[in-house]
Amino acid sequence: MKPSPFFRTSGRVLAALAFSFVAACDNTDPDNGNPDAGTGTNTSPLYAFVAQVSADSASTSYIILTDKVDHTEPLSLANATEINGRALGSGIEKTGAIFVSSSGSAVVTRYNVTADNKLEKAGEVSFAGKGLTTIGEYQNQFQFASDTKAYYFDGRTAQIVIWNPKEMTLTNTLALPGITIDGTVLSFASNPIRVGTKVLMPLAWRPSAGIGITKKAGIVILDTATDTAQVVTDDRCGYVRDGVVGTDGQVYLATEAYGAAVKRTAQANPDVPAPCLLKFDPQTATFDPAFYKELGTLTNGGATGSLLQGPAGSGFLRVLDESTYTVVDGTHPRVIASAVAWKWWKLDLKADMTAATLVDTLPASTGSSFLFHAGDRTLFTEFTNSSGTTNFRELTDLSGKLVATHDGLSFSFLQLR
Repeated sequence: MKPSPFFRTSGRVLAALAFSFVAACDNTDPDNGNPDAGTGTNTSPLYAFVAQVSADSASTSYIILTDKVDHTEPLSLANATEINGRALGSGIEKTGAIFVSSSGSAVVTRYNVTADNKLEKAGEVSFAGKGLTTIGEYQNQFQFASDTKAYYFDGRTAQIVIWNPKEMTLTNTLALPGITIDGTVLSFASNPIRVGTKVLMPLAWRPSAGIGITKKAGIVILDTATDTAQVVTDDRCGYVRDGVVGTDGQVYLATEAYGAAVKRTAQANPDVPAPCLLKFDPQTATFDPAFYKELGTLTNGGATGSLLQGPAGSGFLRVLDESTYTVVDGTHPRVIASAVAWKWWKLDLKADMTAATLVDTLPASTGSSFLFHAGDRTLFTEFTNSSGTTNFRELTDLSGKLVATHDGLSFSFLQLR
């Protein structure tokens, strides 16, 4: 089943890659040349990297504009647009507009790109009237159906806010009953899945106090054709925050690297669920009760978590390489998940899957990776220097080569033109 070209977002993990990652890209401009996009007559490529720099418990973000993805020198923050707090930049690719939100408020600001490659404010909308006081976590909590309809998934208020990016107005909300569990912190997927007119957003929970993960998997199914949403859960494993679509049209969901790290530090504790792989049918909105695999059984027993889109019909698992990284008693699982020690293993998504295979051309990197789309390329991120630097690496050709780096953390990237 092919994901619909109706969706174009910066984190589109189901986009075509040079080595045949799933469906082909649709480069149709949803603005149809509308000058609202702000690109004028300039059609040269332009990209936005969003960097979050923290100091003294405060964060400042920078929107860095550049005419190319590949850089031999670190990207400079000197001439970047400065935003207070942790900023997210989202939008529809190649339309000359970026929508910027921040942890500092519930306001989304539209910036259009001018002909001389600058950002110009073009309106704002506040989500405060829907109960929000801040906007945060991940770029892909914003999903765009068109230039006039977009969605924001908010865990704090357990709802989806529907808004109009062209008019910068609020339209409606969809309640998400069941996503709030007492005593837990909810986390949305960093790479949601798109199938036809549906957005599939995996959910993960962890205790609000102490270290652990909650033994529950969940997924929100948003149908943009009808503006309806439902929540489906499964109780067989936890922190299931990643998913990809197989050639059979089924969605395969896996425990994320942090969940694997929690289990690695508490192996003897039966209350901590083993990292697992589940199967979900997007047409019937049901988990397959007969399908369950412990991730470690697919990778020779290694600590295994996260599942990222691979070449058609496959995904990439991340496996902790303990021959180069020693897990010391008492180490926080977040530190383990952030170690540059997680190798890439390719898993063919088929009914009789029994083992994944090491992709030895890709270097080990941090376990929690974000995928970003740039033309016919897909990049993944790694956080280094005690999370003080973000590296962007090439996934398209399975080389993992370093293509760009900048100070701070990056949770957003968008091709503006």
